[in-house]
Amino acid sequence: MVRASRNSGRKRGLSPEIQIATGASHDGAPLHTRVYRQLREHMLQGALSQGARLPSARTLAADLGVSRNTVETAFDQLVAEGFVVRRVGFGSVVADSLGDIAPFSKSRQAPSARGAQTPPSASPARLGRRGLLMTELGRAEIAADPEALPCTTHIEGFPRKTWNRFMARQARRGGAAILGSRPQQGSAELREQIARYAALARGLRCEAGHVLVVSSTQQALDLAARVLLDPGDTAFVEEPGYPSARAALRAAGAKVRVAPVDEDGVVVEKLPVSHGRHVLYLTPSHQFPTGVTLTLSRRLALLARAAATGGFILEDDYDSEFRFDGRPLAALQALDTNGRVLYIGTYNKVLFPGLRLAYIVLPGSLVEPFLAARRITDGYSPPLAQACLAEFMASGHFGGYMREARQHYAQRSALLVERATKAWGDAVSLGPASTGLHLVAHLHPGLDDQAIAKAVQIPGMGVAALSRYYAGPHKKPGLLLSYGAASPQAIAECVDRLTPHVTARPKERRKR
Repeated sequence: MVRASRNSGRKRGLSPEIQIATGASHDGAPLHTRVYRQLREHMLQGALSQGARLPSARTLAADLGVSRNTVETAFDQLVAEGFVVRRVGFGSVVADSLGDIAPFSKSRQAPSARGAQTPPSASPARLGRRGLLMTELGRAEIAADPEALPCTTHIEGFPRKTWNRFMARQARRGGAAILGSRPQQGSAELREQIARYAALARGLRCEAGHVLVVSSTQQALDLAARVLLDPGDTAFVEEPGYPSARAALRAAGAKVRVAPVDEDGVVVEKLPVSHGRHVLYLTPSHQFPTGVTLTLSRRLALLARAAATGGFILEDDYDSEFRFDGRPLAALQALDTNGRVLYIGTYNKVLFPGLRLAYIVLPGSLVEPFLAARRITDGYSPPLAQACLAEFMASGHFGGYMREARQHYAQRSALLVERATKAWGDAVSLGPASTGLHLVAHLHPGLDDQAIAKAVQIPGMGVAALSRYYAGPHKKPGLLLSYGAASPQAIAECVDRLTPHVTARPKERRKR
């Protein structure tokens, strides 16, 4: 039976400076573990040096007020890890191998007076240049997250019962095999469904052998940047544009340069000519964040430019499935005859964020390099989720859900436009509202969109500052209003609360 210890001072049988406390532990560890940890720490810091004789288990147990079995269990763990040597008739001694750590023992902190193990003081991590850059970029993304645009889908409308039924069926069918590894490229069944859907719905020049299944758009961008670019190479992005895409390209060491976006999409004439290795990241079907669509003439000009310079285009088909006026537009990749476009699609936005399945449609020349790169990164995506998604698409449930989702988002978009137009009038210019899960409200120059976005946050309704999505100094104020997961009540409340902020002229606002 273990008795609660009231000992906190020196224990008989150990040297005066060594203390072991067996009182309540903050981490809830068993008593034998606490004894083992503290003895081990005394050895690591040099208080118990190599060759030092330990008291017998009986003596130490009596001193600590614990059972002998508790101490024996602690000693057995120390012996198994090589800290202690026990010989019949000789007792327990600290192993000679502990002498190898003597030069480092002074840097370790001793346990506190109560006996709790205190971690050693950590010196700043010595990161590489890439690690430092990724830390800087990641911190910036995390810091901006409270004001980031959620653009969440209507998860409550997703047919969870049907999905769960498919998951259970695939788990039964697959047996133990579904728990094992799968090809880096993704399951053949899912790639076939993706290729068929992309060809029919998006007009892609696509076959299953060119599809690579990944976890997210962000992973696709990171993989593409690492495979296609060397540090110092150029990556062009839209301005304003998707900050996480810029971050992925910068993290790969690319020099990121911006090209302005107007009402017809990215301005091709303002893209500097580059004959070295380079990529261009685009959201042509539904530009993020402005919502405009890249015109046909500019699409053809960009493809000609890529063919002439040897660059690649990363086409992020952001929200293209949710087009409310007619069928979704054909993708840029559908017009590509020279193998310069990498098409990126995701089911995390179309279905639900926790799915973690996306894909890249690659030119034939890039399939093998991307598969090799995937092999040394995360390997492959979850097999069970892939099998379930493949059945969900093949059974027709995916198409049915997409029709319902478009109708839902179209109603939310129409409601937001109606309410905003009536409340704000000419004070605010609304961006395109025929596609996607968000709407841009362009504000009077001089208004502080970041302050407004911070002041008006509605549960279920995303409000973010447009200026956050500019990389350069020339920012235009505006608000991104994400209605995908919003109720009609949330949309109405959001418009009402924003009205005094967005309709005030800059001078009037300063007087408030």
